[in-house]
Amino acid sequence: MKNIPLHRFTTSLDGFRKIPETIKNFRWHSSAKVVQSVDIDKIRNIGILAHIDAGKTTTTERMLYYSGLIQQMGEVHHGNTVTDYLAQERERGITITSAAITFYWKKNQFNLIDTPGHIDFTMEVEKTLNVLDGAIVVLDGSAGVEAQTLTVWRQADRNEIPRIIYVNKMDRVDSDILMCCDTIDKKLETTSLLLQLPVLENGKLSGIIDVLTMELLNYGSAKDKRVNKIPLTEKQHCKYWNDASLARSQLIEKLTDFDDELANQVISCESLDCISTPDLIKSLKSVTRNQVATPVLLGSSYKNIGVQSLMDAVILYLPSPHKRYEQFSAFEDNLCARAFKVIHDKQRGPLVFFRIYNGSLKKGQKLYSIKQDSSEQMGKLYIAYADDFEEVEEVTNGNIAVVSGLKKIVSGDLVTNSSSSSQKAKNNIVKKYKGSDVETLLGLNVTIPEPVFFCSIEPPSLSVQSALEQALFELQREDPSLRVNHDPETGQTVLAGMGELHLDIIRDKILRDYKIEVDLGPLQIAYREAPVKEVTDTLTVDTKIGNSKQFVNIKLSLVPSFGKEHGGDILKLDRSPEYASNISNIFPKHLVAIRQGAVVGMAHGPKINCQVVNSQVVLHYIEVGRGTSETMIAATVTQLVSSMIKKAGTDILEPIMDLEILTPDEYLSPVLADLSRRRATIRDVGMRKNTKVVLTEAPLSELMGYSTVLRTVSSGTASFSMEFNSYKKMSADLEIIAIQNVRGF
Repeated sequence: MKNIPLHRFTTSLDGFRKIPETIKNFRWHSSAKVVQSVDIDKIRNIGILAHIDAGKTTTTERMLYYSGLIQQMGEVHHGNTVTDYLAQERERGITITSAAITFYWKKNQFNLIDTPGHIDFTMEVEKTLNVLDGAIVVLDGSAGVEAQTLTVWRQADRNEIPRIIYVNKMDRVDSDILMCCDTIDKKLETTSLLLQLPVLENGKLSGIIDVLTMELLNYGSAKDKRVNKIPLTEKQHCKYWNDASLARSQLIEKLTDFDDELANQVISCESLDCISTPDLIKSLKSVTRNQVATPVLLGSSYKNIGVQSLMDAVILYLPSPHKRYEQFSAFEDNLCARAFKVIHDKQRGPLVFFRIYNGSLKKGQKLYSIKQDSSEQMGKLYIAYADDFEEVEEVTNGNIAVVSGLKKIVSGDLVTNSSSSSQKAKNNIVKKYKGSDVETLLGLNVTIPEPVFFCSIEPPSLSVQSALEQALFELQREDPSLRVNHDPETGQTVLAGMGELHLDIIRDKILRDYKIEVDLGPLQIAYREAPVKEVTDTLTVDTKIGNSKQFVNIKLSLVPSFGKEHGGDILKLDRSPEYASNISNIFPKHLVAIRQGAVVGMAHGPKINCQVVNSQVVLHYIEVGRGTSETMIAATVTQLVSSMIKKAGTDILEPIMDLEILTPDEYLSPVLADLSRRRATIRDVGMRKNTKVVLTEAPLSELMGYSTVLRTVSSGTASFSMEFNSYKKMSADLEIIAIQNVRGF
């Protein structure tokens, strides 16, 4: 079997490779990794989700070490972990991009994806969730459920992903497992099923009590990797026995609320003592996969406690691939796979990561994108090991594959063998899932979050303009939440992203990976404009271009939605009796041109040139002369829509952010006083241990540079996290200020 090198370096010694990260810092990696063939029931596609700095990457690093994939554990603060392989990640100590890696534990295959915790990279999490079978949600044992934890939990809810919770950092003095379970119940609105208890000696975490097996788990040194299991007895371990017995009884009582079979078993034997460990495991597996309750485990990844038990729990409670995504069996013997990540490798070119739902991927085959309705030839086929790849001939159902040579396919695309395979599968889905939307079942409607910041980007000289455009094209393909637009009025290229850190990372990538010394303009807020009133208007264009006569007569209405949903489509067709016959005779290609024209027309509002939202264009009537081009139709619609927006007048909308601030009690007053000056709305002030938790909403324009201010007013003791909430209308006086800030006058 072929060896799999985890990193490419020339220096080797006795089967290991030495990786010089810095002069002081290096680690040893085993080069004896081989691709194993396992049954689909023994595959687990899992993600690790959490708030920033909860310990996701450290937990991943321990999993790789205990599985034998690496021989030396790296640390985030040393910048030498396997999954944080980008230079920016190692310098900043945070995860920026999701990383896929395959390893084996107890004859089971884990395809694990480490995801970012920072809100600026939430799109990386969203892309990952589309391809997971289960997830580990990591909590900080001293903080419980935090702001970004709630965000990723909701993302997982939308994707209906079974989860287990791992409470990390239980070695900290202020950690509290019962507090964490309480925040899980209240904030995540799920029932926590506590499976383990911490063993504390002199205030330090020394081991774990397994509530199911009634055993004391002692974790030896990191080198021997062993877990010593000591059966608890009432005589020898009185306190531990009593605590574990109580926790076990509470666990069974909770499970009987969700598992009728277990409840009947308890009733029939009239005791909780007759419930065996296999009975509990079976029940836990059922409630976890049905997502009605969530198992909770604990440990300290940094102190090498609890990680082996966590991997065991993944095998026991999270589903294998064939237990999820049953709709993709409609592809029968054909391939079905989803692209969820694109990277550009210097040696291999663009690499696309796929999760295979059905069939298998073979080297050199053709792939048909259902969303793009186009085919292209793939190149080589790889298995991912973080930033290194092992070339293979075939990747089977349930696995993660990496493909080179693809130029069109982007994140979110669903691929199969051919157009006929796609159509056959859609017909099968329609028959099996009557009344369901095929696009939704296939996951083709991917929601990309709206950017809240933008800035201009300029090359150092015109000679590298084309190189910059290529770099931005590649970065946008890698990261769908990055928007690149060209402003026709100023001639500038404009970047729009999820936050200050997001755009800073993009600039850093362009500098490091593409060697282009770009300049970013001042950071600006992505305001929106919304029409004030409804306007109906007509426009007739009758002109001659060359020998071709161009004629368009069109009637449209601009209808404000005032926050009401309209299905997401910007264009609505008026099928009233007066216009029904005209609407029904529109050519599909003309309809596409009308929709494109409406989108362009609403891209720039009259006040500050921002996108127009909360409105819909209604098409009443259109007359098109013979030989008129689609370009002319689109241009006519754009001109009319722009005119109607000016007539309707617009309000400026500003982005409102959800803020969670953690501050010691003595600094609460200055923090609240500062928030009152920032037009913030305080929703709640609570307690978490000895720390005050402030939940508030505030306009993004008032939060520029807030981290520096918060450190100042709290003497460096407070911290905060924020995420986008919604857009809200500004008052007239604030509108004037916003216009001055954007226009400069």
